[in-house]
Amino acid sequence: MPMNMTQKLIKSHLVSGEMIPGEEIGLKIDQTLTQDATGTMVMLELEAMGLERAKTEASAQYVDHNLIQVDNKNPDDHLFLQSATRRFGIYFSKPGNGVSHPVHMQRLAKPGKTLLGSDSHTCANGCMGMLAMGAGGIDVAMAIAGQPFYVKMPKVWGVKLTGKLPDWVSAKDVILEMLRRHGVKGGVGKVIEYYGPGVQTLSAMDRHVIANMGAELGATGTVFPSDEEIKRFLIEQGRENDWSPLEVDEGATYDIDEELNLSEVVPLIAKPSSPGNVVPVSEISGTPIYQSYIGSSANPGYRDFAIAAEIVKGKHIADGISFDINPTSRQMLTDLVKESHIASLLQAGARLHQAGCNGCIGMGQAPATGRNSLRTTPRNFPGRSGTREDSVFLCSPETAAASALTGVITDPRTIGIPYPKVQEPANPTIDEKLLDEPLPYEKAKEVKLHKGPNIASIPSMDELPDSLELPILLKMGDNISTDEILAGGARVLPYRSNLPEISKFTFEIIDRTYYTRAKETGNHAIIGGFNYGQGSSREHAALAPRYLGLRVAIVKDFARIHWQNLVNFGVLPLTFVNEADYDNLEQGDVLELKDIKSKIQNGNEITITVKGKNNEIKVKHLLSSRQIEIVLSGGLINWVKANHVGQNA
Repeated sequence: MPMNMTQKLIKSHLVSGEMIPGEEIGLKIDQTLTQDATGTMVMLELEAMGLERAKTEASAQYVDHNLIQVDNKNPDDHLFLQSATRRFGIYFSKPGNGVSHPVHMQRLAKPGKTLLGSDSHTCANGCMGMLAMGAGGIDVAMAIAGQPFYVKMPKVWGVKLTGKLPDWVSAKDVILEMLRRHGVKGGVGKVIEYYGPGVQTLSAMDRHVIANMGAELGATGTVFPSDEEIKRFLIEQGRENDWSPLEVDEGATYDIDEELNLSEVVPLIAKPSSPGNVVPVSEISGTPIYQSYIGSSANPGYRDFAIAAEIVKGKHIADGISFDINPTSRQMLTDLVKESHIASLLQAGARLHQAGCNGCIGMGQAPATGRNSLRTTPRNFPGRSGTREDSVFLCSPETAAASALTGVITDPRTIGIPYPKVQEPANPTIDEKLLDEPLPYEKAKEVKLHKGPNIASIPSMDELPDSLELPILLKMGDNISTDEILAGGARVLPYRSNLPEISKFTFEIIDRTYYTRAKETGNHAIIGGFNYGQGSSREHAALAPRYLGLRVAIVKDFARIHWQNLVNFGVLPLTFVNEADYDNLEQGDVLELKDIKSKIQNGNEITITVKGKNNEIKVKHLLSSRQIEIVLSGGLINWVKANHVGQNA
């Protein structure tokens, strides 16, 4: 039977389950990716499992988020991560080497392989003909220990690309067009597969841009073919032997079909405060800006910086504009320097920052209060920039550079210059030092973990009780992001390995009283709307509320990764059978759940009583039998210990 590319990748890695959409499947994981905001917890989990050595083909730990060193916390944790990678046989990328996703693409990504990362934008490496997925840290720890990754079999959404992008329009506008059409939950439960003649007009890094922001659609992953362009890219990186072809079979079908004519795409922009709030740039041209920011994993390519440099070359940015340049890898920065593009940017008034995630995750470059920030980053959730009441727009490098010159949001087609034609360097830099190689096993065994004073062990979690009375501490609306549940940024992420401290920031963007009330109340529930937990894969957004007593989350529906993270830490995730019941619950109501264990083991519906109101609501769960065991155990850590997973590996 003819297969599409996603089916080929899944079939070749399937270890359990059937390829029926919605059914749980287990997949062999070839590679893993962790970054420092999530990897510290992963390394502590590997230590707790008693793992001797990573069992994947390649696992890499990147330091790209927590680069600001205002005290000892971040550098101490960098040393911990370096020691842990040496101990467990994992590649290590030092601070300043670059953002995990483009660096992984340059040095380790292989067509035909699976990649699991504790960062939601891991899907970016689907540009290389991989099945690349984001997950919570403990799922990645399990994969490093050689265990399968469990996920609901996705539908495959085929997007046939035709035509060719016109001048002043680039790959960022393509993914913004997908978000304009489908919103931030359009890809939930799906892998987006791009094929067709238009793909051949897109470079490997163009594909990275599109695949990266599949996360903003809520997709499980994004898959592009591995064709002559990917072969060219790997040859350029000195890795020709890592190439293998991946194409859709003639006659293969998709669960969902769509066509996108690249020739018809126009410059687009996502308005505050959602990546799905997309309109043509021309619709809001003239809006004043304070900041124009180029970089991040969502626009990481050489041409993304070079095109901006060519646009501003010989000119100067508008008065009062902060023009922030955030290179995405040391290797790419070297080429930009060689080709004089950095000089053009600096002479135009740009501010150059180190290679890393930086302002994308709220680590510096925060905008001023009440001012508009124009960014090529993937997300503009409230407060993510580091400014509590921010106003962030998402756009292409062309739009960002044109707007930096004018001081207002500007359609780049209107600035009156010919579209610059950027050429890749004739002899691009190959920096093999972006990753430290794993130590041989005999040397690795001798390495001691370096633990600074900011690292705290994960407290033990109790099993799920059979009966609960739970006050509703928060009632929230739709599209609550993990940034709103537990913020990123320079104030919060340095406590990523200290659960008692990081929990103090839980839900502060929504309700600053939550932490105090949760500490006073203990066990409790929260209520939410559609797409609860969208965005980052950081498991702290599930772990910190659980530490503060969250036992049950009832929403209209969940984002995939956060739903799994709740399961992993013993929080029971439930959805309304009748969505109208959302309106019948208020913050402060007390929910009564009885015979929980037998009810979730013997069916998927539970009736909950609202105490003192003579009111009942029906809820359901979508847990597999394996996940039921995990929730009843109080989380995956308890389940791992009970089943001796990874010990003496």
